[in-house]
Amino acid sequence: MSVYALETRGLTKYYGRHIGINGLDIQVRPGEIFGFLGPNGAGKTTTLRLLVGLLRPTSGSAEILGLDMVRQSLDIRRRVGYIPGEVRLFEHLTGEETLNLLASFRGKQASGMLKELLDRFELDPSRKVSEYSSGNRQKLAIIQAFMHDPEMLILDEPTSALDPLIRHSFYALCREFKQRGRTIFVSSHILPEMEQVCDRVAIIRKGKLVAVEDVAELARKKLRHAEFTLAEEPRGGIPRFASATVQRVNGLRFRADIRGEMDAFVKELSRLPIEDLQVNHASLEEIFLEFYRDEADDSP
Repeated sequence: MSVYALETRGLTKYYGRHIGINGLDIQVRPGEIFGFLGPNGAGKTTTLRLLVGLLRPTSGSAEILGLDMVRQSLDIRRRVGYIPGEVRLFEHLTGEETLNLLASFRGKQASGMLKELLDRFELDPSRKVSEYSSGNRQKLAIIQAFMHDPEMLILDEPTSALDPLIRHSFYALCREFKQRGRTIFVSSHILPEMEQVCDRVAIIRKGKLVAVEDVAELARKKLRHAEFTLAEEPRGGIPRFASATVQRVNGLRFRADIRGEMDAFVKELSRLPIEDLQVNHASLEEIFLEFYRDEADDSP
């Protein structure tokens, strides 16, 4: 039996000749929030659907809570909360009827958390699903995953369609579950959200795992972009920085690609006659291309 809450060994899925995921080796420790990051189409949803038994692997294996992913998939579903990437619900049922039905599938009644969850996410369970907005449908998906107080949660893009306040409430709920020793495996393409909540992250690109990092280490490597305007032309034309690569946008406007610590860049920049500065985080795709270019080139 694995010592990990979740462990995959060489997990591979082909769709005909197309590779969904290729040889994934992931270990998730008990009681951690583990982010599974990648651009759309990278293989995140395929991985999660394999883990909860909705797909069968081409090769490889996985254990969840000590249970075999294939042979014990029903037991896994009873002990795990799952949010799919595409939420499909019974349109003719009310929210309450939907929750009761899903609880019966697990052979469990909803825990005492149900009312608390409904209040937290401000969801009216008496309304029919057909009357719910996309945001309320996502809330219902969240509630059904958490309501039976599962030992582990497997969440596929759980904050899609949620407004910022509800996202904040959702991640607060994740932290509360972590404090109670629960394990959370969450996929997303939104790096800033994952940085705030995750202990570690795995990065997948074109079906292949390219990195597993502590969040603090990922933040240290993170690429940022800055644009700044100078009051006068610097000596030698384009200014040189040890902490960034700089190119001219136009006139006295410059763009910098910053690597590593922001403080080092700001210290260098302060020596110039700067008029304004704008800093933006790079997209997750840019981070992949910048820091894992060699691994990405080896991907299928």
